[in-house]
Amino acid sequence: MGPSTGPGLLEACRALGGCPTGEARLTGGYRLPARFVIHTVGPVWRGGRQGEPDLLAACYRHALEIAVAHGLSSLAFPCISTGVYGYPRELAAPVAVGAVAAFLAGGPEFREILFCCFSREDLACYERLLPLER
Repeated sequence: MGPSTGPGLLEACRALGGCPTGEARLTGGYRLPARFVIHTVGPVWRGGRQGEPDLLAACYRHALEIAVAHGLSSLAFPCISTGVYGYPRELAAPVAVGAVAAFLAGGPEFREILFCCFSREDLACYERLLPLER
């Protein structure tokens, strides 16, 4: 958390007492341009045979459950676990899209769900999976 978030968000995160892999927690947005932040801990990639896909899908599902419980209508997801946790982007993107699609098939409606891609390579993975509005 950088200086733009202010000390409030850092203190709120400390007060959470941690978050197990695959689960999610809610805090206020403090100085961010969002009312809330849903924090989740993705799995570290260990070759894909230690439950990583299920844990990654759980991150998205639990974040969506929290959003519904708090009446949120829009969400923005980063590419969870694809940074320092080493989850291959080409494997993570289908898990992310699949988890969100499965959740939405259960009935909850959102005004907007964004997948925030921080690289051209991430974007290419999502463009193959989602019809994009242009």
